[in-house]
Amino acid sequence: MELFEVIHNRRSVRRFTDKKIPVEVMQKALESALLAPNSSNTQTWNFYWIQTPEIKAKVVEYCLSQSAARMAQELVVVSADPALWRRSKKGLLEFVLKVKAPKQVVLYYEKLIPLVYSWGILNSLAPIKWFMSNIAGVFRPMVRGPNSKRDIQEVAIKSAALACENFVLAITAQGFQTCMMEGFDEVRIKRLLKMSRSERVVMVIACGEAAKDGTWGPRYRIPSEQVIKII
Repeated sequence: MELFEVIHNRRSVRRFTDKKIPVEVMQKALESALLAPNSSNTQTWNFYWIQTPEIKAKVVEYCLSQSAARMAQELVVVSADPALWRRSKKGLLEFVLKVKAPKQVVLYYEKLIPLVYSWGILNSLAPIKWFMSNIAGVFRPMVRGPNSKRDIQEVAIKSAALACENFVLAITAQGFQTCMMEGFDEVRIKRLLKMSRSERVVMVIACGEAAKDGTWGPRYRIPSEQVIKII
């Protein structure tokens, strides 16, 4: 499918058929998700492709047994964990050195990323970072965050959400559909999948072939002139 056709055809489908999704379709979509833009290329995301029947049944239950979860052929839980910058740091440093990146890029990954993505014991670094950035901001344009643990989690969640969009578009391009679900019990899902304390469940994505009654009607969007601001 051509890109704009894929964007137009993507729908949030609540009911799926019994048709299985080929493994290669899922793998291709997941690999596409990993190509999404993300904050400082730290790739602070995880994709849990649920294949164990018992775990899948629990995820369905924790998604409040909504139809999209119950009828999905595949379920993917997408999470964001800002602490995973540590997982990426070694590989990123090796890469920028290998390609002979500018010195400021090397310093960015050596020095700045650990500062930006750290919040300290009991969030102790947050007020210090806030004070320093806002003082500097008096004299010149200045990035005012992220500062707190919650701020840093938000950055990671934005990156994971971009990856989710890549994933669902890749599924659509291969003739299947998805539903990006936000209605779930995050505490239970985190416990079930043994996630870290700083990890957040961004969404659970149901995948399958759309049933004829998969959507209850045509797509609705607010008129573009209400949301596109020409300044």
